[in-house]
Amino acid sequence: MRSFISNRVQQIPPSGIRRFFDIAATMDDVISLGIGEPDFVTPKPILDAGTASLQAGHTHYTSNSGTIELRNSISQHLKRLYNIEYDPALELLVTVGVSEAMYLATTAILNPGDEVIVPQPCFISYAAEVSLAGGIPVPIATRVENNFQVTAEEIEAAITRRTKALLIGYPNNPTGAVLERETLEEIAKVVQKHDILVISDEIYDRLVYDIEHVCFASLPEMWERTILLGGFSKAYAMTGWRLGYTAAPPEILGAMSKVHQYTIMSAPTTAQEAGLAALKEGNEAVEEMRRRYDRRRRLIVDGLNSIGLKCFEPRGAFYAFPSVRGSGMDDAEFAERLLDEERVAVIPGRAFGIGGAGYVRCSYATAYEKIEQALERLANFVRRHG
Repeated sequence: MRSFISNRVQQIPPSGIRRFFDIAATMDDVISLGIGEPDFVTPKPILDAGTASLQAGHTHYTSNSGTIELRNSISQHLKRLYNIEYDPALELLVTVGVSEAMYLATTAILNPGDEVIVPQPCFISYAAEVSLAGGIPVPIATRVENNFQVTAEEIEAAITRRTKALLIGYPNNPTGAVLERETLEEIAKVVQKHDILVISDEIYDRLVYDIEHVCFASLPEMWERTILLGGFSKAYAMTGWRLGYTAAPPEILGAMSKVHQYTIMSAPTTAQEAGLAALKEGNEAVEEMRRRYDRRRRLIVDGLNSIGLKCFEPRGAFYAFPSVRGSGMDDAEFAERLLDEERVAVIPGRAFGIGGAGYVRCSYATAYEKIEQALERLANFVRRHG
């Protein structure tokens, strides 16, 4: 019987993360530093708004684009944080998480053979989404010497006549890197010079430490070239609510909306009403969670360095990305043996693309006490293996 699976799908490898989660799920006493989601419960005002929505019988579709109240609030939110303006009616779309927004962006702009530059290590779906949309991902490796910040020179060297867009995600998953303003301004010059678009995934924008997050669309001349992706999952501890948004110039947003209409209909009504409460009442909770992440960040980075797993300082998100080269093992062997011998789950850096080999991702979105225990087990593992 012939295969009915498309070549495009067959050529995409399975997630390098999922296998470790599946193995860990079969084991007892595992401390997971692998999960990329907040360990906090969604703050109470947001929970109450979602519950009230259901009790009021708000169980029907909304507008394809999302409720106008939520889009108005997102517009005000972006204006307040980054001094950028988006028309809620024409330039904002509520999506089922940032994952859908990424799918819409690549599907709306790419023709077969169009190239998209993807700095790596990065979130595992980036290159896959480009490929699924018929494009060609062009990976470039970021380096610890630059604190995993991609440079304008590296981007320009990868541009060809087929380059359609640059896809960046900062604050970065898995490295925790944050692009500094000067670096972003240099990248913007390259983008302008070569007439390309930027898809900017800024889902971790509220989780930065001792540094400013610069929204790419706020840079001079970049509003009209940027597809901004944002959401509620990370800052508001709302991963399971599946709520995100995208903001873009009207022509691009209209194309994305067309795909959204035929694919999704609308984001969950309950989640949208909870998201509205998050923007109105959730800032204090966001700041409290950010402070607690920062405390954990300092614990895990100092702890990793003290046991010989050299780790640069992450400035955003909730990940540390230590080198394991000194162990004599590659990152996959390190992660597998650590899980087997010490019941600590981390993710091999190679799962996140080129530049990730030799590193592991450690999430500090888990309790402070659990991180302390994980560091003790890691220390035992490193001592045992020299």
